[in-house]
Amino acid sequence: MPRPKPKTPARPEHAPALVLDGRALDATAVEQVARQGRPVALAPATSKRLAASRAALESLVSSGEPIYGVNTGFGSLSRQRIAPRELRDVQHNLIRSHAAGIGEPLPTDVVRAMLVLLAGSLARGHSGVTPALVEELIAFLNSGVTPVVPSIGSVGASGDLAPLSHAALVLIGEGEAEFGGRRMSGAEALKAAGLKPISLGAKEGLALINGTHLMAAQAALAIADIDRVFDAAVAACAMSIDACRATDAFLDERIHAARGQPGQIRVAARLRTMLEGSQIIPSHAENDPRVQDPYSLRCAPQVLGAALDAIDSARRSIDRELAAVTDNPLIFEGAKGAQPEVISAGNFHGLPLAIPMDTLAIALAHIAGVSERRTFLMLAATDPESHLRPYLSPQPGLHSGLMLAQYTAAACCNEMIGLANPASVANLSTSAGMEDYNSFGPRSGAKLRRSVDLCAHVVAIELLCAAQGLEFHRPLRSGHGVERTYETIRNAVKPLTEDRPPAPDISAVTSLVLHGRFGD
Repeated sequence: MPRPKPKTPARPEHAPALVLDGRALDATAVEQVARQGRPVALAPATSKRLAASRAALESLVSSGEPIYGVNTGFGSLSRQRIAPRELRDVQHNLIRSHAAGIGEPLPTDVVRAMLVLLAGSLARGHSGVTPALVEELIAFLNSGVTPVVPSIGSVGASGDLAPLSHAALVLIGEGEAEFGGRRMSGAEALKAAGLKPISLGAKEGLALINGTHLMAAQAALAIADIDRVFDAAVAACAMSIDACRATDAFLDERIHAARGQPGQIRVAARLRTMLEGSQIIPSHAENDPRVQDPYSLRCAPQVLGAALDAIDSARRSIDRELAAVTDNPLIFEGAKGAQPEVISAGNFHGLPLAIPMDTLAIALAHIAGVSERRTFLMLAATDPESHLRPYLSPQPGLHSGLMLAQYTAAACCNEMIGLANPASVANLSTSAGMEDYNSFGPRSGAKLRRSVDLCAHVVAIELLCAAQGLEFHRPLRSGHGVERTYETIRNAVKPLTEDRPPAPDISAVTSLVLHGRFGD
């Protein structure tokens, strides 16, 4: 399915540069840089901090003490010492040897998000790189040079080694890149952008590839999209309640307070607000033989609320990663004037992101699943009290209406069920057993990105059907919030008066979903 380009909450052409000063980034800023070209700058004070960290590393190197990845080999070759005259060579060799990715290139927005997160992490001053290296990454972002990065190759544990290596190749004038809408060699892209290849110093190659920046990029962009999809899912649910002539009794505030689940409480409150002022609900308050509505309506606050709680939990993990330093080893100031310390550890391990991204795919499967059930309910039109016609057809039989839209939603949900199977629970070891427990977080992120797209289409189909359902209840109007949603849809898609291909309508509403048109 073609994916409409999501918007960013701000207008980057008027936004100031994102200044990297060592502080935490946030998903909104990452998205603005990745998708809308917001400029990036390095704070002068940060340049000084980077220079001091670099000087500390060089002092430690001159002492001759073994420092992992600086004057040693990598992974299972870490016991091999590197001669001082070869310290630069080993960093360039690292980049070349680790660029082993395959498959379709990552989307441009993911690569740009990966680069800004890499620059932000290095700018925190624990990686021992020169200010010039961070400035070069920033120049890539500001000039529009985007490395071509194969999507498969990272196991998400010793950093996103292969993807970041492909990006780093362009820094040294190798590999491939896109510039000005054309794919070309890294050397050609640098020349066209007025940039020069950088010569990597000790540890700088390792610092470029040894972090979680692909995983974090996937997570940051996904959480931004998921917020918009979730808003649309709640709006669709509210519209479906009135399209089906359901009750609003199950939204009673006391019901949800009695359980105390925060997401459930918030969803119920949002649904009440959207339905406020509805003329449809009181129109069937008396003499309606129905006692309870199906779960897809009655339990919507519980289902969507559980998903919302999972989203909020994942968001906290992602936010922490956007403030993190995730390469290895790291440099710290010594206590009370003592020599700086270089400590080897494992901040590059991706499990703190892999589990939340796997969880988000599960949450999305439920958001889509319950949405598809409401679509089925409307199109089946088996409840005479709904006052709907089969498939919301203008004339059932002569016109098939939106029958096949539900097939598409079902197909999306079926794929999402498979995508909800966690990538992070199966382990394969690498590097001759030195890296014996990997996260496979990049696969979690790839599955999540696909799930977001599919979920957006499923919710769009419900919105399309629910808007058509309201046509059967006119002149009665729904709640104020629902009617705003209806108008948004009708500005893009006209009512169904005779059969026409649903695909363009689904695409148009999906674009509205991903552009955040159904938020508050």
